[in-house]
This record gives sequence, structure tokens and C-alpha cells, in this order.
Amino acid sequence: MSADGNWKVTINTPMGARTMAVSIATSGDTFTGKVDSEMGAQEVTGKVDGDTLTWSTDITNPMPMKLEFSAKVEGDKMTGNCKLGMFGNAALTGERA
Repeated sequence: MSADGNWKVTINTPMGARTMAVSIATSGDTFTGKVDSEMGAQEVTGKVDGDTLTWSTDITNPMPMKLEFSAKVEGDKMTGNCKLGMFGNAALTGERA
């Protein structure tokens, strides 16, 4: 599994679908990347476990909360979950850009 590259990721939140451009560079059991979304640009770091990526980020818009991501990469597709703080979970899907 190689998650390296550029992705178009969509999170289906209670406030509607949110799409972001994500770049990922793996190195062993970790990765670094950048997320560009309507909330701005943010650098991210996370963990790689087989074909699964996990990371978290703090946001302030539309309100302050921690987002926790888990995504499984299969070829040119990504599926997973985003924990939206106290607001539950949202499905995550992605495809190579």
C-alpha cells in the first residue's frame, strides 16, 4: 500500500459534505502531509499501520474541536471515519487526485 500522493477527500458531516485536497508522504510507520480545505491550509502528521492511516487535527471553524481520522487505502481509493469531537462520526471517502 502506498498512500503517497495527492487525494481528494470528502467527509460527510452533519452540516453536509466537506471536501479537501490532501497531500501525503509516507516514511515507514509515519506520514506527513498538507490539507487544504474551506477552513484553510494545515500541516498534518500521522501514523501508518499497514494500509491504514490515522491522524488528528484541531480546528476552530465552524467551532473549536478535535477531528480524529482513520482511513484505509486500497489502490486509488480511501475509506474511513472522522470523529467530530462530541458530534459523533462522519464517513470519509477519498480518491487519488
